[in-house]
Amino acid sequence: MDPNSLMLIVFLVLMFGMFYFLIIRPQRKRQQEHQALVSSLKIGDKVITIGGIYGSIESMTDDSIVLKIESGAMIRMSRSSIAFREGETTQA
Repeated sequence: MDPNSLMLIVFLVLMFGMFYFLIIRPQRKRQQEHQALVSSLKIGDKVITIGGIYGSIESMTDDSIVLKIESGAMIRMSRSSIAFREGETTQA
């Protein structure tokens, strides 16, 4: 194996390693944190949706929630559309 081929292989391995630690690993961590948030939701929690809607959870099913918003209106949304619990801080 000539030195140029070896250098190319080492370069590709280093690039994949950087890609994994800078992109893939942090994304997996965010997905796991979001999944933990979604699975821990309960009726009465005040939440903020991905779209920026503030509301409190009135009822839930396995895949959807019903939010009561400030005007008193009720909206049904996917559970995965919840971004945060109101009052929780996030790390950017």
